[in-house]
Amino acid sequence: MLEKNTYKIDELNKDLVELRIDKAVSQKDKDLSRAAVQRMIEEGNILVNNNKTKVAYKISLGDEITIIKQEPKEVELKAEDIPLDIVYEDNDILVVNKQKGLVVHPGNGNPDGTLVNAIMNKCKDSLSGIGGEIRPGIVHRIDKDTSGLLIIAKNDKAHINMSEQIKNHEVKKTYIALVRGKTKEDQATIDMPIARSNKDRTKMAVSKNGKNAITHFEVIERFDDYTLLKVNIETGRTHQIRVHLSQIGYPIVGDFVYSNGKNPFGVEGQMLHSYRLEFKHPISGKEMKLEAKLPEYFEEVLEKLRKKA
Repeated sequence: MLEKNTYKIDELNKDLVELRIDKAVSQKDKDLSRAAVQRMIEEGNILVNNNKTKVAYKISLGDEITIIKQEPKEVELKAEDIPLDIVYEDNDILVVNKQKGLVVHPGNGNPDGTLVNAIMNKCKDSLSGIGGEIRPGIVHRIDKDTSGLLIIAKNDKAHINMSEQIKNHEVKKTYIALVRGKTKEDQATIDMPIARSNKDRTKMAVSKNGKNAITHFEVIERFDDYTLLKVNIETGRTHQIRVHLSQIGYPIVGDFVYSNGKNPFGVEGQMLHSYRLEFKHPISGKEMKLEAKLPEYFEEVLEKLRKKA
């Protein structure tokens, strides 16, 4: 068992009274989505007055709610022969150009067919174990439907060094994004804190109670109703670029989560590409600057826009 917390519904949290228990618990514990709470109720890991309950139960004044967080179940991983676009490789690190649609590591609903399964096939036993059994070698992540560069650590020493560089903002990450709308500025900085959305726990949102998040962008090319941007991030919050650009009125083309869904090009997933990584090699200290060209579908959309201009 990882953690067990019990709290009583009293005058201090009477705002939870009459709420369904799944909604009440997800409000009380911001780390739990409503769907996760529902699963925990079904598994008997949320109790009311020391008894199992049902999702439809409504909270009463005086109730004692117990939340039991179990140790996450590790997934038995298997190596899979999934094509990898390798940009750089040596004895310490592997840098890949991840294709859009590929999940980085296994999780709920994605037990296999991930980047981790692919690198296990490529690297065999030569991967850092710091990320745990389901994240071997994974130093940082990008979203499933974001393409581009990712660093994989082949040993613990490399993993520790790269993690420190990322933590200290010493890794420069440059993205290319196609957004809807014509930006007024040629370049700008977005400094808005980000937290998990209170309305939808699967999404992130700008929030005064969130974590510090800073995004810089610069215009590469303008079209009639779209803008191609170069984006650098100082922080690495979940969905940061997507949330920030949407917040200021320039959602990324193809991003159905943070836009109204207009997508005349028929692309699946956001047109966001991790184009360049600049960092020091974790062992030799050599300055590294690696780039991955835009995917073919991305270039095709840009050509259509250029022909219309």
